[in-house]
Amino acid sequence: MIASTSSRMDTAVARLRQATGVSLAFGGTVGASRKLSLAHFCGRSVGALDGVALEPGQGLGGRVLQIGRTVSVDDYTTTSVISHRYDAIIAAEGLRAMIAAPVVVNERHVGVLYGANHRVGIIGGRVLDALSDEARRVGQELAVDEERARSDRLREDIRLAYANLRLLAARVDDPTVKAALDRAGADLAGAVVGGVEPDTSCVLTARELDVVALVATGKSNAAVAESLGLTVGTVKSYMKSIMVKLGATTRMEAATSARRAGLLP
Repeated sequence: MIASTSSRMDTAVARLRQATGVSLAFGGTVGASRKLSLAHFCGRSVGALDGVALEPGQGLGGRVLQIGRTVSVDDYTTTSVISHRYDAIIAAEGLRAMIAAPVVVNERHVGVLYGANHRVGIIGGRVLDALSDEARRVGQELAVDEERARSDRLREDIRLAYANLRLLAARVDDPTVKAALDRAGADLAGAVVGGVEPDTSCVLTARELDVVALVATGKSNAAVAESLGLTVGTVKSYMKSIMVKLGATTRMEAATSARRAGLLP
């Protein structure tokens, strides 16, 4: 299962605080409005920052996103390098020295990680290194998550295309066209499983493949029956046979087994 952005950020701020000992490690992500929403905290906080949405270019986080690099301030309340739009919130938290770094995914700034102390002082050295490493690490994790999600969506699209090809082949009377559609479906399945030879011990009939291919797209027995021009009872009968052949106990387990056996994309 792919971890959510929220859980990635929660883990990142926890690692950051453990590595640095700052009073408060926290972070936020950039939404569709381009605002930076703060929602991830580890350390001493009164909750004033939770849920705050920073405007682009405003505050320390907005400044970091604007220039695309780490910014450190010895005293948030007196520094001249940022706007002071959120001074009241920072004062409520009692934060003074702060450092923040952008989280980057495929050249997009998607969030900011912060380290903060309740006293004035230079934040650098070990904290700077740890913050930079953590921002880079969570960015890489989120990039991998995005790629996996993109791959999963592509697989689902291919599975739907395969099911539709089988459905079309089942409705065609011309044997030449039917054979061509069957070959196209087989090629599609083979491309997804990386050329792995199907498990010959798991032999499904053409109609059983039609049924399980549609089940694999999330269709109910009734929807499968309507698509194939069968009765629900007939579909259930096919599914019972499929599950026995594949050693499965549920419909979706049968679809998963069929994929593992190289019978479906």
